[in-house]
Amino acid sequence: MPRFPDWRAINAQALITGRVTRQPDGRLKVEFRLWDVFAGNQLTGQQYFTTPDNWRRIGHIISDSVYERLTGEKGYFDTRIAFIDETGPKERRVKRLAIMDQDSANVKYLTRGEDLVLTPRFSPSTQELTYMSYGQADPRVLLFNIDSGQREIVGNFPGMTFSPRFSPTGQQVIMSLQQGSNSNIFVMDLQSKRTTRLTDTAAIDTAPCYSPDGQRICFESDRGGRPQIYVMAATGGAAQRVSFGEGSYSTPVWSPRGDFIAFTKQGGGQFSIGIMKPDGSGERLLTSGFHNEGPTFAPNGRVLMFFRDIGGGPSLFTIDVTGRNEQKVPTPSYASDPAWSPLLS
Repeated sequence: MPRFPDWRAINAQALITGRVTRQPDGRLKVEFRLWDVFAGNQLTGQQYFTTPDNWRRIGHIISDSVYERLTGEKGYFDTRIAFIDETGPKERRVKRLAIMDQDSANVKYLTRGEDLVLTPRFSPSTQELTYMSYGQADPRVLLFNIDSGQREIVGNFPGMTFSPRFSPTGQQVIMSLQQGSNSNIFVMDLQSKRTTRLTDTAAIDTAPCYSPDGQRICFESDRGGRPQIYVMAATGGAAQRVSFGEGSYSTPVWSPRGDFIAFTKQGGGQFSIGIMKPDGSGERLLTSGFHNEGPTFAPNGRVLMFFRDIGGGPSLFTIDVTGRNEQKVPTPSYASDPAWSPLLS
């Protein structure tokens, strides 16, 4: 038992103790306990057996357990980030699809850089990605299973395709397709490969994202003159504008909790990352700068990642939904277009 009076003397509220021992078969035994210092009792405790090369994963799982017990919220440490790794001179950038742990470790490259790749997005339910690949022919929407390494072409679409994203069930992919000078939103069923058109306007409708219950979609449209955020039923129909501030709004993404829509806002020479409630109320800008873009939520909806270009090339950053605790995320080279995975465990 810890000597709780000593810890109370320095106003510690909680205390973690733990140890790692090597087993006769070479595996690691990892134990931890979380203590309530003032009550003098154990809040949670677990032991894990794992291979030595899996020690980081156990650290993330323990961090999630502690975070959840102290805050009442699910953690986000046992997750991965997909992003676009950018190398080379600005006019000849090589862009590769990459993935890493949320704390920047274990970077792996999923494409070799022959084709331009953009907008990776995770399935909310599996370790599967959808992304855009621009080769010699028409742009292609691809699925990539991270665990198996299998790649599948969802479809080749004439003209330009933008920002594919999974439905909450992972059974559909929603995207915008350009036809002439305008683009509209379509959804494809991954089993039948049947495509359904959801918008039919003379405007540019793009960047669709489902609500976590799958009932609604937020998207970006310039049907009112400049890009704004709209919300409509997942089956299509009338759309309601929800952004009304000065400037233009883009890249909307619905929080996994359903309580916020994050966005990029441009105005007054600044790019800001902000959040608003799904009805457009309560808008708050979390961070502003020369060029911020592309927010993605942690699976618990409490932290956002985005990319910022501060000259030379883009880098990844995280910030809490409170607007506090902004941190740069280390990557091997320039990095853009982050996408946060669901919890691994």
